[in-house]
Amino acid sequence: MSMSATTLQSTTADRPFTVDRSLLIRRLREVLPAQALLFEEEDLRPYDCDGLTAFRQLPLLVALPEDEAQVQAILRICHGLRVPVVARGAATGLSGGATPHPDGVLVALAKLKKIISVDPVSRTAVVQPGVRNLAVSEAAAPYGLHYAPDPSSQIACTIGGNVAENSGGVHCLKYGLTVHNVLRVRGLSIEGEIVEFGSAALDAPGYDLLALLNGSEGLLALITEVTVKLTPKPELAQVVIASFADVRRAGDAVASIIAAGIIPAGLEMMDRRAILAVEPYANAGYDMEAEAILLCESDGTPEEVAEEIGRMTAVLEMSGANGIRVSQNEAERLKFWAGRKAAFPAVGRLTPDYLCMDGTIPRKHLADMLEAIAALSRKYALRCANVFHAGDGNLHPLIMYDANQPGELERATAFGAEILELSVRFGGTITGEHGVGIEKIDLMAEQFTLAEIGAFHRLKAAFDEHGLLNPGKGVPTLARCREYTLARVGGEQNPMNSMNSSRW
Repeated sequence: MSMSATTLQSTTADRPFTVDRSLLIRRLREVLPAQALLFEEEDLRPYDCDGLTAFRQLPLLVALPEDEAQVQAILRICHGLRVPVVARGAATGLSGGATPHPDGVLVALAKLKKIISVDPVSRTAVVQPGVRNLAVSEAAAPYGLHYAPDPSSQIACTIGGNVAENSGGVHCLKYGLTVHNVLRVRGLSIEGEIVEFGSAALDAPGYDLLALLNGSEGLLALITEVTVKLTPKPELAQVVIASFADVRRAGDAVASIIAAGIIPAGLEMMDRRAILAVEPYANAGYDMEAEAILLCESDGTPEEVAEEIGRMTAVLEMSGANGIRVSQNEAERLKFWAGRKAAFPAVGRLTPDYLCMDGTIPRKHLADMLEAIAALSRKYALRCANVFHAGDGNLHPLIMYDANQPGELERATAFGAEILELSVRFGGTITGEHGVGIEKIDLMAEQFTLAEIGAFHRLKAAFDEHGLLNPGKGVPTLARCREYTLARVGGEQNPMNSMNSSRW
């Protein structure tokens, strides 16, 4: 994507912080090696955004701790001086969750990248937050194990970021999201206190704070260590690719597969524009005449796979598939998946910029949503390629635009907002695995009431009284919610704006 972007001003913070930069530098120099503290503009520039490159902001400083003790020292200093802190992993996030704060310290945790242990007996691994997702499976492979969540960015994204965003992947339908594959998280509160959530046991007493930390987007604590579950690698896995002449039949086929009691290891969908982008890039063997394709994977013993492939094929045929292929070996299976995982870079070749949206809807509305997106594409005069985690209804429309053309970023943003509004109306949510960050913060008011957002603020305050951890992300202020609603529904006279209305 191009480097054209909007520089954030008030977007990353709803209230100002007063920071003595010189004093902060002096204090941090006392606890960090010289090379671990960046403050010149040329050194800060590479840290001005995450994967949401449409919005950029230089941090006040960047800290590069090498161990937990240094992270702890940074937090104690920042808490004492009331300085905002934003955690950053590999910066592959797509909602702006790691966008820096202009008056804050960006704590880059990439150097905390040790795999502390792999235990094949308990099927667990203990890793630091900077360990890449794929590296966990590589370390576990000699024991016949792997780490199941597999985001498309798994070659680069890190476990700490996966926990912060509750990442999924193409196999999340059967094996779950990050929250289902993490046993314990160790971290630090904003005061620098060591905290632990969960345990190596199957359950822990008290409230399930481990689930709370998953998907918390750096608002509650900084992660320094994660214990993940490892899953046995299946004896066999095969992928069925089914081609459809229209997207409605493909969408309805997804619902039919689940209704038949089949839970594939992966169930993905791509529309024609995505297929035409991916195939020349990845040579995955996709049908370029299809309006949509489904990738359905079965894994297990050879007998289990054969039986499930047969059942899936029967459902796909009954649903109107006009072409069905089954991978014949592991190399072909990986080739089929390589195309799906290459969707984002493949679309990036076709456009200077794109927004990757992330709503979730009930499976029965997949076809309705695809038709609605096609109508929105015409309305905003912008191309859109669709790739879905179809099995759990997680949408990833890729809205293509050119930020160098006046008005296109604004149209793309409005296009994306309408998709997420539709997701809520269809009974879904504004995010599935990318988080809220800054991208969707106003749309929180689309899904939640003022009372619910107030409860989020009270929860945040229990962990971070002064609002120093990743301020301006995830949860909007109540004033911001009201401003959004006024703009959304048309002024004070609308009954939806009354604080006494059924919603607010």
